[in-house]
Amino acid sequence: MASEVKSTADAKRALEAKGLDPSGLSRIGTRPPLGEYIQQLWQRRHFIWYDARHRASTQNSRMRLGNVWLVLRPLVDSSFYFIIFGLVLGAGGDMENFAAFLLIGILLFRSTSTSIAGGAGVLRANKSMIKAFTFPRASIPIAAVLQATMTAVFTMGVMCFAIVVLPPHEIPTLTWPLLVPIFLIQTVLNLGLMFITARIGFHLPDMANVLGVFSRFLMYGSGVMFPITRYVDDPAAAGVLELNPLYQIIGMMRTVLMDGRVPELRSWLIAAGWAVGILVVGFIFFWRAEESYGRELG
Repeated sequence: MASEVKSTADAKRALEAKGLDPSGLSRIGTRPPLGEYIQQLWQRRHFIWYDARHRASTQNSRMRLGNVWLVLRPLVDSSFYFIIFGLVLGAGGDMENFAAFLLIGILLFRSTSTSIAGGAGVLRANKSMIKAFTFPRASIPIAAVLQATMTAVFTMGVMCFAIVVLPPHEIPTLTWPLLVPIFLIQTVLNLGLMFITARIGFHLPDMANVLGVFSRFLMYGSGVMFPITRYVDDPAAAGVLELNPLYQIIGMMRTVLMDGRVPELRSWLIAAGWAVGILVVGFIFFWRAEESYGRELG
């Protein structure tokens, strides 16, 4: 860093010696102040949106069934887990609609686990763009989460249709529109997690394997495939599990779609508090390493 500052000062002195004013110049690849960085992101919002939309529309273009996999993949996964946990292990117990319980859990968990795993390699996957252009690198994880969100909007529609069609049928109620704010809370959480894993994965590529293990722990600790409260008797352990934001998000979605009730205020506060907190911490954590992303790929 000291050598880079010295070279910048030498370059400015050389320009001054030629009678040129270097006051408006700055070194390429430096980390701008946080406020300026956010402003740069806002100025590039149209590029971020276009990039995300393009990637979302072409992500399955090389497959023969194309975007049909957006429907098939969650249904196949849910069917597999229903056979194992529902029929073989009987994890649903006397639950009336274990199929809907499972489908909601798997789709919402997939959304977050994709952000965790995808973040680990998102910067290196875009190394040609990082090396060729100067722009706030946070644009890349933001575009990736936007792409995943566009896909998730479609799969959420499929999920709602499936739990209505599959017996025992869930009937839409006045609480169903609440899935929108719950979905937005999860999107904020996913973005914060991707900022964190993007920086970690960029500097430590091997962490992708560790993050995969973490995702599996998160899956079993979020009540994705079975109701945790049925297997956890210790109140202290249950209290810790309830602080898991993904556990709350999945539970809130099930409450809205299956029970026809408004989730408790405590659930909203836990989920939203974690989502906003992780986003702020993750964004600053990512921004602080801004200078290294292009340099280490050079």
